[in-house]
Amino acid sequence: MSEDSLRFVGNATTLIRRDGFTVLTDPHFLHQGQRAYFGLGLSARRLLEPTMQVGDVPPLDAVALSHLHGDHYDRVAHAGLDASVPVVTTVQGARRLGRRKVRTEGLRTWESWETAKDGATLRLTSLPGRHAPGALQAAIPKVMGTMLEFERQGRQPYRIYQSGDTLVHDDLREIARRYPDIDLLLLHLGGTRILGVTLTMDGRRGADFLELLDITRRTAVLPIHYGEYALMRSPLSDFRAEVERRGLDLDVRWVERGGVLAL
Repeated sequence: MSEDSLRFVGNATTLIRRDGFTVLTDPHFLHQGQRAYFGLGLSARRLLEPTMQVGDVPPLDAVALSHLHGDHYDRVAHAGLDASVPVVTTVQGARRLGRRKVRTEGLRTWESWETAKDGATLRLTSLPGRHAPGALQAAIPKVMGTMLEFERQGRQPYRIYQSGDTLVHDDLREIARRYPDIDLLLLHLGGTRILGVTLTMDGRRGADFLELLDITRRTAVLPIHYGEYALMRSPLSDFRAEVERRGLDLDVRWVERGGVLAL
């Protein structure tokens, strides 16, 4: 994997290299057929093998974890990743992982964590997210979006926005106001449904999300988080069809699992 690139490992897991930093998002390394646990006594078997094994993950500067669900941080990741690498996540997730002897940085919405080396800075900022409608939010782990900013002195920061498992809601408008110049959007899709309730964006909601944030061709869009579990009812083709139906002028990168995108 070359410098300044992103590898789509599977589900919401990506390996990002930029400006000398290496970041892993939502580490999910369960094998095909193993069960992920979603709380409320619910679990599901993974349908696909990850395209990278946890033992092949290079040294990391940080893990960006949107929330603590079994398809975003699992027992294989926990056993195989270096526990001294900071996991930047929600306050709720940080408390739980901290009890498992993992180094964590818990952020509230709009709070940031940063590190620096070799004249460059990596900054992770927690952004609004909502994983369930209404009162059901109390029964689902808190979720956050993450803005990853890679910055060198004298240069504009390179910004990657990981949406997290959010639904579409008005609080997201503030992201567009604060960050009008996003370089890459990692869009969590899949249309996950549990007990008849939609918990992640399907194709239609994904297009709604892009319109709400006024995403244009200035921002590359990489759809992720789809097709890994039977609970994910909306295939990637739903999103592709909705983008075409609406005539959205977007720079969508249709990267296959295991594929690499130059940054």
